[in-house]
Amino acid sequence: MSNKNNKQLLFTGASGFLGSNVLPLLKEKYEVDTLALDKNANYNVNLFTDEIKLNKQYDVVLHAAGKAHVVPRTPEEEKLFYDINLEGTKKVCSALENAGIPKSFVFISTVAVYGCDIGEMITEEHPLNGITPYAKSKMLAEQFLQEWCKKNNVILTILRPSLIAGKNPPGNLGAMIKGISTGKYLSIADGVSRKSILMASDIAKVIPLCEDKGGIFNICDDSYPSFHELELLISKQLGKKPPVNIPYWVANCLAHIGNLLGKKAPINSARLEKIVKSLTFSNEKIKKELGFVPTDVLSNFVIR
Repeated sequence: MSNKNNKQLLFTGASGFLGSNVLPLLKEKYEVDTLALDKNANYNVNLFTDEIKLNKQYDVVLHAAGKAHVVPRTPEEEKLFYDINLEGTKKVCSALENAGIPKSFVFISTVAVYGCDIGEMITEEHPLNGITPYAKSKMLAEQFLQEWCKKNNVILTILRPSLIAGKNPPGNLGAMIKGISTGKYLSIADGVSRKSILMASDIAKVIPLCEDKGGIFNICDDSYPSFHELELLISKQLGKKPPVNIPYWVANCLAHIGNLLGKKAPINSARLEKIVKSLTFSNEKIKKELGFVPTDVLSNFVIR
């Protein structure tokens, strides 16, 4: 027997990491059409270069398409964040106006909008101090969507995920997995710092909870794993020995050398600070207002 409620959902960015972890679960609840850089998508669209034409009206839009996980090296690369994350969002909304306004719009933003490298239990009330092109483009997209959804009477949910775990993750988790698998990863200062992490599958879990309510929410699990806990979990799944630990003072010496070497150095003082200091976000609001129960990352994270 199908569990679908027959609501029509448009999922943008469905061919990426998040899509591969979320799409099968969404299809259990919704009639899903996908918009992605993928010939198998319902709409094979490049948000940067293509116009978008939708062939029907949708009840819910999950807008996850965007640019992330890249450090821009040129003004042109910086501009791409705005072209895709902001202008691409505007394109999606323009297409929705032509095809029919949805009831609900869910936007995948990021905790990067807070601009914090360290901190504990940061809430949604924290000022938006992000300064990277990624953070600023997401902040501008949030602002645009708040105005557009208010004007068109659309229920808007802005989800700000922390680091996201799932099969074959990109970004920092992917780099940790690659480093441990190749024996080129070092644990620093016993890996005691903690980070907020979210199981990617929880994005699918939260959509039915938020589609009729809306709001702005951090989303992460309750465990705030330490680097050491993640290192052990990944090492075990890879069948590798846990990484060698180096004391903080050694890492600090290497970081100061890295400061002199410039951007190509594997570590510098700024990166070391991020590694040894905790960065966690409060999920109390989403649990209280939506009844969201997060999946425990350490018990459920399968890396491949």
